[in-house]
Amino acid sequence: MARTTESLRNAPGRVFRDRREAGRVLAELLSAYRGREDVVVLGLARGGVPVAWEVAAALGVPLDAFIVRKLGAPGHEEFAMGALASGGHVVVNDDVVRALRVTPEQLRDVAEREGRELIRREAVYRGGRPPLEVAGKTVILVDDGLATGSSMLAAVQALRERNPKEIVVAVPAAPESTCRQFAGMVDDAVCATMPTPFRAVGEWYWDFRQVSDQEVRDLLATPTTEVVVSGIETRLSPAEIIRAAAVRAPGGLPPTEALEEIVGDARVVLIGESSHGTHEFYEARAEITKWLIEKKGFCAVAAEADWPDAYRVNRYVRGLGDDTSAEEALRGFERFPAWMWRNVVVRDFVAWLHAHNQRRRSDGDQQAGFYGLDLYSLHRSMQEVIAYLDKVDPRAAARARARYACFDHVSADDGQAYGFAAAFGAGQSCERQALDQLIEMQRNAVEYARRNGLLAEDEAFYAKQNAQTVRNAEAYYRTMFGGRVTSWNLRDQHMAQTLDALLAHLDRHNGREPARIVVWAHNSHVGDARATEVTGDGQLTLGQLARERFGDDCRLIGFTTYTGTVTAASEWGGIAERKVVRPALNGSVEELFHETGEPDFLVSAMIDRSAAEPLDTVRLGRAIGVIYLPETERQSHYYHVRPSEQFDAIIHVDRTRALEPLEVTSLWVAGETPETYPTGL
Repeated sequence: MARTTESLRNAPGRVFRDRREAGRVLAELLSAYRGREDVVVLGLARGGVPVAWEVAAALGVPLDAFIVRKLGAPGHEEFAMGALASGGHVVVNDDVVRALRVTPEQLRDVAEREGRELIRREAVYRGGRPPLEVAGKTVILVDDGLATGSSMLAAVQALRERNPKEIVVAVPAAPESTCRQFAGMVDDAVCATMPTPFRAVGEWYWDFRQVSDQEVRDLLATPTTEVVVSGIETRLSPAEIIRAAAVRAPGGLPPTEALEEIVGDARVVLIGESSHGTHEFYEARAEITKWLIEKKGFCAVAAEADWPDAYRVNRYVRGLGDDTSAEEALRGFERFPAWMWRNVVVRDFVAWLHAHNQRRRSDGDQQAGFYGLDLYSLHRSMQEVIAYLDKVDPRAAARARARYACFDHVSADDGQAYGFAAAFGAGQSCERQALDQLIEMQRNAVEYARRNGLLAEDEAFYAKQNAQTVRNAEAYYRTMFGGRVTSWNLRDQHMAQTLDALLAHLDRHNGREPARIVVWAHNSHVGDARATEVTGDGQLTLGQLARERFGDDCRLIGFTTYTGTVTAASEWGGIAERKVVRPALNGSVEELFHETGEPDFLVSAMIDRSAAEPLDTVRLGRAIGVIYLPETERQSHYYHVRPSEQFDAIIHVDRTRALEPLEVTSLWVAGETPETYPTGL
């Protein structure tokens, strides 16, 4: 039965640096064919040959060109009405021929002209060498991508006449429909990525320049077996390079010497997680943050959390507010997914931060705070603005109530309901009211802050940021039904804007030294979007914005895992479950790290330059959010990344365990899909 190696749907974008890199990525997905004596690789000339050479060299098997010529429609030569392959096999698209009213004579003339060119190229490319014998062999047909698939179809049909044992179609990029079509007609179809919509093969390459005849001749004359293979055998594999460059990090916690080398004098350090429910990610991040606070002078944690809920924690760790314990301070986190912050690791860190600040307070030193960067708290932030103004300016509070009353037509704390109503005309837009309130808060913030010293300034800043959150949340919820990328970008731009505002506020309290902040967020926010396929559709991330804003004063650190368990839901708003994380897929960053044989380590080209090459290859990267769907893992949780540019350092914990919520349900305790999922065997 044919299989199809899939990637993300709905993820357009340029992934591969050039055809050679695309071939190396494709070779990882074809590793099952490595070293087999019955395998040959045929590259569709010209564009497929550089891709095919990398595949053949990685597999250690012979390479040849398979020439296919497009049959351009008369008067519309760029539009294919069919294809002609080596051996004289012709494939015609009858629908196109009928639609353009191409006569049999015209079709014959085009086929004869392209046939002469095909014969010329075969002679030029091989330099007198005979074509490879393919009878009884497994033949891997490689091109640089598929659009309509007419050229590959002609190649497949022509190749069948030579009696191969198996035919494998392998391409870096193709539409899902085209790849599935070939999966049904050959023995194996491997498509590294299948974007929707698919516009052109070239969109998946940074460098898609035309391949010359001389390049094809040179590549076919360069052996992919014997000399090349022996060279490959004596050279370290990517996994061996990573193992040699890795720094041991038991439980995900690297030695302070390695952290010092990475962090240096950076002002902003963003630490990620590849899931929102993995114990080791949270625990190692908390321990690294303690070191940043105690030894590097960091004065704040800014988390992917709602501003008012996190500020309640901030009051507690600073010895303010009414909460008497870390667990109580975290009770503000009621919105799904509460376990992101209401868990044993965050509770213990908040307790530590509270004790740390008590010691600092007694010594008269600067304390460290805890803040939120996210914008989901539309209604909660409105309530906080009004509550603040009730204390400092009742007349302003009345104006705020009047403006925010615009949102009363939707249920409390339901931003999505507001966004749906505003987007589709079922309710009025409150954009003007949210903006007017923000402008008034900004205009009066200095006056409010002057009244009672630093404490008043903190509370004025808190209220102003709540007004800013209302403004941005209103825009976010209003656009979330119009476009995924637009709403994602609004959210990450809000987090970057809040980070800037927080730094400016803390600078005023930090004396001569600039404030330094550690950010906690998911890898998909912390990583630089420009090093991932999502940049192709215009998506940006907090990590990208931070790098653009702070340059060398910014560091991005990601986490990965190969397998284990995770706390996640099966649907939005669902109960927290303890689920088995399936072993990482072939061709992924996580699989590469697993192949090192090291259980827990940090890898960074900043520490060892030799790690740059294997990390510079485009691979799949896994992202598990608050929902984990193992049955559709490839489509739901993977996208293409270039790790060397996505992060400054990556911490890998090969086997991880689920994060323990403070409220453990019976479903979480039962937890863990059987290891035999989904076969049940």
